[in-house]
Amino acid sequence: MSSRTDAAQLARATLVEHAPAKVNLALHVTGRRADGYHLLDTLVVFTGAGDRVSVCDADTDAFHVEGRFASGLQGESDNLVLRARDLLRELAGNGSPVFIMLEKNLPIASGIGGGSSDAAATLRALRKLWGLSTDDTQLKQAALSLGADVPMCLAATPLVARGIGDELEPATGLPPLAMVLVNPGVAVPTPAVFRALANRENPPLPALPARCGFHDFTAWLAPTRNDLQAPAMSVAPVISDVLAALDNGGAALARMSGSGATCFGLFGSFAQAERAAASIAAAEPSWYVQATATIEKAAADVAH
Repeated sequence: MSSRTDAAQLARATLVEHAPAKVNLALHVTGRRADGYHLLDTLVVFTGAGDRVSVCDADTDAFHVEGRFASGLQGESDNLVLRARDLLRELAGNGSPVFIMLEKNLPIASGIGGGSSDAAATLRALRKLWGLSTDDTQLKQAALSLGADVPMCLAATPLVARGIGDELEPATGLPPLAMVLVNPGVAVPTPAVFRALANRENPPLPALPARCGFHDFTAWLAPTRNDLQAPAMSVAPVISDVLAALDNGGAALARMSGSGATCFGLFGSFAQAERAAASIAAAEPSWYVQATATIEKAAADVAH
């Protein structure tokens, strides 16, 4: 689609939805179902860093991708954004033609839920654009068909996810968290990570702490784990370099998110996170490096 056509479409009233990065602060693999799905116990937060999904009414359905990581999605005719659009249209039994623009700011397939968050943002945006009465329970059940991470990304608020990611419980009382996200630009296929996982029967997360500050929270978080970190490092050893860079940058805690290769470092202030991000980016200019902070809830805006 030409940029001229894009501009004409976006001149219409446009609803913009944030598709935040999903960060697994801890991820415990607690078992495996008979159908092969792994059981997880994970503490998830969402950040100001993320993609953006813009939707508006159109004469015919159209889709455009732009942004730093857009090239990784060029030519795809069946990505999660389009599947989310078609799913919601089928669920509602209607839905006028729409133009969807995805601003792809997050690395693709990097353990921070980019595609799942894009799909969830599309569902939220189109439900508003089309004025649908679909409730959260219906939408969550439908979202699961798009992927195990999509229901939690649909909520886009701090939570504990269990089962295959479909059993969600709000995580209240967490302090605001400044962090740096770092991805070395190396693909880490999720199936390969799970194949390298030595133990699939691990203890679940301990009970969440009561409302507390940054230092008490990181002290609670430190003995928790990402059970996929070691197997991911066996697939992509550069992950250890990313974690070392975050440690050297002064992170109170550095850990991999999801199945990798993106890692996060937690910092006592956003200013500290920005300084660490600048230092890491200067040393490794080819890496994705982003200072950000947690959000309580993804929000939408209407732009004209």
